[in-house]
Amino acid sequence: MNLGLTGQTAIVTGGSRGIGAAVAVELGREGVSVAITHLGDEQGAVATAAAIQALGASVMVVESDVSDFAAADAVVGQVMAEFGRLDILVCNAGITADAVSWKMDEAQWDRVMAVNLKGCFNYCRAAVPHFRAAECGRIVNVTSINGLRGKFGQANYAASKGGMVALTKSLAKELGKFGVTVNAVAPGMVLTEMMQAVPEEARAAAIGESVTGRVAEPTDIADAVAFLASARARHITGEVLRVDGGQYI
Repeated sequence: MNLGLTGQTAIVTGGSRGIGAAVAVELGREGVSVAITHLGDEQGAVATAAAIQALGASVMVVESDVSDFAAADAVVGQVMAEFGRLDILVCNAGITADAVSWKMDEAQWDRVMAVNLKGCFNYCRAAVPHFRAAECGRIVNVTSINGLRGKFGQANYAASKGGMVALTKSLAKELGKFGVTVNAVAPGMVLTEMMQAVPEEARAAAIGESVTGRVAEPTDIADAVAFLASARARHITGEVLRVDGGQYI
């Protein structure tokens, strides 16, 4: 589909694989110059970059830890220096460290919150001055239905994703007057590398919850992100779009 994004520039955090890679490639298909961040996944980042270049779009790859506050400013600065503009931010980077609450240690809690929630804030904060100056911009945060409903064995992950929902709504209120929209997509289970670590019974349960009888492909999420990043969604802000095949209901 032609969403009118040609010539724009995007940052996609965690863009080397899974949902992030699918989002980066879809934006490249729409004519967007894409900067992807990764941490320790050079092979995946190179593969994603090659797929974007094959579509005729420009791409840059940056290795950076999203939880590093100062590094977010540096990455945004690199993107501005390379492409001269920033129009879209997709905060996708995320990790899990599952355990029931009474067995979860401090490191498991802290790292998930640092990457998923703090990482999202770091990049939003770094990008916002450029969006405000341009009086335009799109932020799309990749949260989870588990941030809306909670999940057994994922207190840290669910809390971080729930925090992203609250952050999304807060930023939407702050930035609307500057022409910036801030939304989130909330996937259910998605066929990604992260899913490979999920026990078979949990996968079966997710399929059972879905009214469509399947779990999502990363491209299902990417299509929703691209729409929210476009002018067609110009009057949508502060929303959480569930892309879960009905798992939540």
